Amino acid sequence: MGLGGCIILIGVGAILTFATDWEAKGVNLDLVGLILMAVGIIGVAAFTSIYRRRRAVVPTVAPTVVDPGDDRRVL
Repeated sequence: MGLGGCIILIGVGAILTFATDWEAKGVNLDLVGLILMAVGIIGVAAFTSIYRRRRAVVPTVAPTVVDPGDDRRVL
């Protein structure tokens, strides 16, 4: 699930919790909304953690240049 899916889960959960007054027999829609928001927040945290690891800068090794007239390596 990408970042967009997580944001949608948070939005749907907030709508169910704060903006509706529906009554469903056997289902607490406020609790369902809170669960959806929690799952969305956990998803955003996981996505940003993975994204941060992908963007980690790996130090590069200095290029090695070989002088054509000499057999020694020059940095």
